Amino acid sequence: MDRRSLLKSLSLSLGAGIVTTDVLARVGENAYSYRIGENSTHHPLSKAVTVITCGAGSRGNVYGDYATQFPEQLKVIGVAEPIAFRNEKYAKKHNIEAENRFNTWEDVFKKPKMADAVIISMPDNLHYEPCMQALRLGYDVLLEKPIAPTERECRNILALAKKTGRIVAVCHVLRYAPYFVKMKELIAKGAIGEVISMQHLEPIEHTHMAHSYVRGNWHNSKQTTPIILAKSCHDLDIMKWVINKKAEKIVAMGNLKWFRRENAPQGSTARCTDGCAIERTCPYSAIKEYVDVVGRSHVLDIPDNVPDRKFAAREKLKTSDYGRCVYRMDNDQPDHYVSSIQFSDNVTASFSMEAFTAYHGRRTRVMGSMGDMVGDMNELVVHDFRTKKETRFVPDAEDVAGYKNSGHGGGDWLLVKDFVQAVAQQNPALLTSTIDESIESHIMGFMAESSRKNGRVMEVKT
Repeated sequence: MDRRSLLKSLSLSLGAGIVTTDVLARVGENAYSYRIGENSTHHPLSKAVTVITCGAGSRGNVYGDYATQFPEQLKVIGVAEPIAFRNEKYAKKHNIEAENRFNTWEDVFKKPKMADAVIISMPDNLHYEPCMQALRLGYDVLLEKPIAPTERECRNILALAKKTGRIVAVCHVLRYAPYFVKMKELIAKGAIGEVISMQHLEPIEHTHMAHSYVRGNWHNSKQTTPIILAKSCHDLDIMKWVINKKAEKIVAMGNLKWFRRENAPQGSTARCTDGCAIERTCPYSAIKEYVDVVGRSHVLDIPDNVPDRKFAAREKLKTSDYGRCVYRMDNDQPDHYVSSIQFSDNVTASFSMEAFTAYHGRRTRVMGSMGDMVGDMNELVVHDFRTKKETRFVPDAEDVAGYKNSGHGGGDWLLVKDFVQAVAQQNPALLTSTIDESIESHIMGFMAESSRKNGRVMEVKT
């Protein structure tokens, strides 16, 4: 099945309710593969929803690429991106006219409203002002998480969205992943009785940690957002959404233990390209990560027509943060983080974010009065205490190219599909991750960070 057909077969929109995953196929004894049934609230569009993308980096391309596959639903008509290479590449991909190419987001809003919606996929500290401006001008907004760097700013966006009546969809894409949709559905149907507790693990994977939170855009929490929001607001959100309880209290611990100057090996240098004596044996070698294996080298912005990409990548590492020694960065993000949460009805949960794993993809255990469930996003295993039966559910989903096996479980484009329908129909109920729904998990994150720093149990007040 091609990507277009598969995506159409995976269409979903939960709104305030539950959509039954009614496309089941037996793949073994008590084992089923499943897809999400078609959503009857989705309508054929008379014309494509138009958007302007502010931020043509990785996530801006993920959401924008939906338009290249489904042009009858979404059309990107503008881009704001200060890095010329990215601006040019994005404009070419979407055939954007010269007058709709902007260097900064401010330039977009100097013009009268010229599209249905705006995608905001810029760095975390550049979410608030463009979102507020977009709402004032009457745009609907697809807003990359986290919503904003502070609780006050998050609440301000919520207030303005309510005042203007515009749609703000937060990119909590795990809510759209068929794996978590099935988990929520089974819990709501009483498959394990009453939920008692949950354990949730986010294994970042050691090289991903080094790439994004030691060398990369989110290495400094003061310039962006704390890692509990930058990386793990997805996880706080999905825990709250799946068990469908309000968070009441949270406590957290964690710190930056390993990626520090005092742990730099003897013979290491400021950059991996400076003749580092241990570069070939270092698991965090930038040469291994961006030259030998090119999977993440897109961040170096190397033009497609460069004949020797490996040489170009090595040259980029001589000046970019991505070439710096992980032990000598000005990073401050914790590399391990644990949190305990008290939800309403005496439901408890624990969350652990771990950098030092060889694997990624969320792991979840939910304990109930009549059963339990264990999953790793590849399958969900449900045990029924009453019948002693074990049933396995395997989601049939496809991640966006470049984000395969990233831990989003196929939710990226399914979110965009629902956003397109919500904007076209002017009905935010077609989305599960409106700002009204998503703000609670952000407040959980702010309170967790306050608890980590101050050593106190914090109340979660929404």
